[in-house]
Amino acid sequence: MKIFCGRANPTTGAVEWLEEDENYDYHQEIARSCYADMLNDKDRNTKYFQGIRAAVGRVKERGERVIVLDIGTGTGLLSMMAVTAGADFCYAVEVFKPMAETAVKIVGKNGFSNKIKIINKHSTEVTVGPDGDMQSRANILITELFDTELIGEGALPSYEHAHRHLVEEGCEAVPHRATVYAQLVESKRMWSWNKLFPIHVQAEDGNKMIVSPPEMENCPGAPSVYDIQLNQVPLCDFVALSEGVTMFSVDFSKQVSRAPSYHTVEVVPMKSGKAQVVLSWWDIDMDPAGSIKCTMAPYWTRSASEDIPWRDHWMQCVYFLPNEEPVVQGQSVNLTAFHDDYSVWYKLQKGRTEEDNTAVNVESPVCRCQAHLLWNRPRFGELNDQNRTAQYIQALQTVMKPNSICLSVSDGSLLPVLAHHLGAEEVFMLETSSVSHSLMQKIFKANHLENKIKIIEKNPELLISSDLGDKKVSLLIGEPFFSTSLLPWHNLYFWYARTALAHHLTSDIKVLPQSASLHLMVVEFKDLWRIRSPCGICEGFDVRIMDEMIKNSLDFRESREAEPHPLWEYPCKSLSDPVEVFTFDFQQTVPEHNIRKEGLINLARTGKSHGAVLWMEYQLVPSLIISTGLVQVSDEKGYCRWTPHCKQAVYFFRSVTEPESLINNPSTVAYAVSFNPKKGEVGMDFQLLN
Repeated sequence: MKIFCGRANPTTGAVEWLEEDENYDYHQEIARSCYADMLNDKDRNTKYFQGIRAAVGRVKERGERVIVLDIGTGTGLLSMMAVTAGADFCYAVEVFKPMAETAVKIVGKNGFSNKIKIINKHSTEVTVGPDGDMQSRANILITELFDTELIGEGALPSYEHAHRHLVEEGCEAVPHRATVYAQLVESKRMWSWNKLFPIHVQAEDGNKMIVSPPEMENCPGAPSVYDIQLNQVPLCDFVALSEGVTMFSVDFSKQVSRAPSYHTVEVVPMKSGKAQVVLSWWDIDMDPAGSIKCTMAPYWTRSASEDIPWRDHWMQCVYFLPNEEPVVQGQSVNLTAFHDDYSVWYKLQKGRTEEDNTAVNVESPVCRCQAHLLWNRPRFGELNDQNRTAQYIQALQTVMKPNSICLSVSDGSLLPVLAHHLGAEEVFMLETSSVSHSLMQKIFKANHLENKIKIIEKNPELLISSDLGDKKVSLLIGEPFFSTSLLPWHNLYFWYARTALAHHLTSDIKVLPQSASLHLMVVEFKDLWRIRSPCGICEGFDVRIMDEMIKNSLDFRESREAEPHPLWEYPCKSLSDPVEVFTFDFQQTVPEHNIRKEGLINLARTGKSHGAVLWMEYQLVPSLIISTGLVQVSDEKGYCRWTPHCKQAVYFFRSVTEPESLINNPSTVAYAVSFNPKKGEVGMDFQLLN
């Protein structure tokens, strides 16, 4: 049997449904899961074990037989902890069949098969009774159903059902409670991830300003939380307007409700400013006394001497207020956290009114302007990057002529507006989606450009001469940016579009950018390597079967693939100098034959060679380059600074996924990189050498 899976196709700029082996989806689920990250989270595992021991002890002190329900058991780790702590029996529920089958093997390997029953169902389908999945209700409830937002993986519905149907009243719960915290901040950088700032253009006929449409100004934004590694955001990037305040808690040992709810807290600003963003995190108490705590609190809320565990499965939350609100030091405001089954959002009010009683009925924020549907948060930041915009303006001024017929190929780009203001005779814009078309119409209307720039909603190969007024394009421009791109080279769709448009271009066509280049560098990650590192023994339990399962899934494809990561969130240092692998000449059409390059990279610094990072650089004109990756290697130790607007491609070496293959002190890395122009794919292989 075959299945269909969506994959970005750089040759068409679209997500296409490709036929894959029936096991492909399952292997992708395992290979890209957080299982390794969680198993390597020492702080999480230790705190869970401590909490489980304490809960088992409390039940035994009451003279009761200890029956445990473990929802979302994964590897069965928490159930094995419970039996080791003295539980009489555990019911371990896991809905993902391959994971449930693996849990059976792991539990058996560790000798717990007679005390742990793996139930391959969703917890809401589990039955209790003589003929049921569980013989009786449990008196200890153990779960790990949390994401960065706490409730985004359906924790509330699962807890609600469990308390009604699967556990005894007054049961022990591990964790016992969760508490959500929030902090009001002003941050130009973070606000730039949500709103489009005015863009100033110095043109020959005076200053011009590009403004956002009213719909965008008043739009509450995307409904989803922006989860990031807040510990990588420097203090200079925001102003804390309040202390971190407790918004609400959930007691998991009592009946939990999934019903929409809200919690309002009076906040007294410690500084005056513009409240734009709510930073949020949570902690979980593993015991009723709160003596065993696992917290996601960011570094500035902790003592300087406190060790901060690294984890990627739980991070911190950035929420954008519907509008920025001025606050005054010492004058209290009311911050309200709303939540439904799966998500949280915030509102800020100056004073309480009678109308607040209906606040629980407020719907979650939904984008009304379409910009938040087309542009993700890093894309907003990219469009608001003044230095980047200045480079495009400078490049356009270099190639622009008064008689330029300009065609822009990028999704939802502001380059056509810049080209118009800088004096192009005529500007066309190619858009392939109706959402992007509609958004750009709104932006043009807000800037009185409805009749100045023509939007053509067509794929490049379908363009006909009359679409361009029977004129030839003399200047083809692109950032390039396409919303379907996942890996850096996916934006090479611009090259394929340029090739399809060849007969609409003048013989002396100018293309901006004129070329692109693919670069790579060998790095040592501070922590990111952990997400692909096998665990082996976890808290005394053998989970190597899980390691093997992840390895098999990573190796499912004959050629392993790079994966996208925003490296500004994941510190690393360079072990080699950057290497330019390929140059793609946009003045020419896409070649027909494969390109391949092999070489050796000398390691200039000592360290653990965790992988290679790959990124694209675009040469706008000879003297101007835009990087989607490395911005600079900051010092002699090799610590890197990466552009925050794009994800880079990371290829983990076998030394991470198979530590037994590690070569001590490698001096060289051999690489082979290929580009398949028919598929737009980049393949790669690396080998560490002494």
